[in-house]
Amino acid sequence: MMLKQKIKLTAIFILGALGLKAQTNQFQYQRDLKGVTTNWHSLQIPNQVFKKANAGLEDLRIYGIKGKDTIEVPYILEQSANQVTERETSFNIINQTHNQNGYYYTFQASVAATLNQIRLSFKQANFDWKVALEGSNNNTEWFTVLKDYRILSIKNNNTDYQFTQLNFADAKYTYFRICIKANEQPELNAAKILKADTLKGIDAAIPFSGYQLQNDAKNKQTLVDINLGDIVPLSYLKLNVQSDFDFYRAFKIEFATDSFKTDKGIQYNYAPLYEGTLSSLEFPEFRFKSTLVSRLRITIENNDNKPLRLNSIALKGPVYELMARFEKTDYNYALYYGKKEAVAPSYELKNFENKIPMEMTALTVGEEKINPAFAAPKIEKPLFENKLWLWCLMGIIISLLGFFAYKMLNS
Repeated sequence: MMLKQKIKLTAIFILGALGLKAQTNQFQYQRDLKGVTTNWHSLQIPNQVFKKANAGLEDLRIYGIKGKDTIEVPYILEQSANQVTERETSFNIINQTHNQNGYYYTFQASVAATLNQIRLSFKQANFDWKVALEGSNNNTEWFTVLKDYRILSIKNNNTDYQFTQLNFADAKYTYFRICIKANEQPELNAAKILKADTLKGIDAAIPFSGYQLQNDAKNKQTLVDINLGDIVPLSYLKLNVQSDFDFYRAFKIEFATDSFKTDKGIQYNYAPLYEGTLSSLEFPEFRFKSTLVSRLRITIENNDNKPLRLNSIALKGPVYELMARFEKTDYNYALYYGKKEAVAPSYELKNFENKIPMEMTALTVGEEKINPAFAAPKIEKPLFENKLWLWCLMGIIISLLGFFAYKMLNS
């Protein structure tokens, strides 16, 4: 009886140890986490992790180890990108008139609301007009909101660009009146008045060693190549450009997906990241979905115009943060990653985000090291590359040949 109990306890011990190893041995890298003192903590993912982790970060895990025991820590992954909300206000156009000063459109909001944006759409495809915007609460006394504001639309074989959005400081009026100074009757297709709010996230500046600029006269383009070094999440780019005249240039941002060697050196394949227009009317900063990149190419279409002067470039990316719930504080915790074809975990935390504390103590994330329990997946060799199978097969063939030879001699 005692022997059976010992065997059973030994089996449990072995299975427990194997279970511990099985949980962590598929992750190639780990970083120790220091400072676990309560149930809730946050930790910022170092940029160096993106180079070794999967592109979608599905392989991130937090494990705690104490002796032969191991526990998995549930978390929620968040990125600190800007969050933009828009609240549209319904309205009626109560007047459309004109005089020697221009063409007037008066909007009456259904309720007096704070607004900061009016989006206009016109039937005309090509125009360059100046706009004045006024506000009133009684349709009698008017106050200036915008003066000599420029709206523009250009559509031809080389350009398709519109800037017809009025941006202004928060203003609360029942009536808004637009005066358009134009030589023809503007044909207003649609208008929206709204309040746009941006909840500022935490953007981290992305350093880079420099950029290479090439003005390609043959293709009438300016090419800007930026090497970021490490793989980092990018969601913001600002181009400080100058010109002696107003400008509007189509441009695109691409990121390198892979590279290959040629007689002319290393070349790169690129995938699209953002397309838009560089204009002297708009602030030259652009936001897009966070993407892991290590090299960028910016292409500016100059057509027959003089290339723009590029003064500087600024890059930013969101901060990725894990908010984790620790059940025990006396375990040794680590962040694990580097598992190919990993599936993102599904934790119940995502259904109870309203119960997660707003303030958390940040953990210290250690340096990257190889996970000592990591076991590289074995590559199964084809059947006929296995020497044992070959010897067995040869033995069977020789036995069969001998059997048939014996039968033939006795027949």
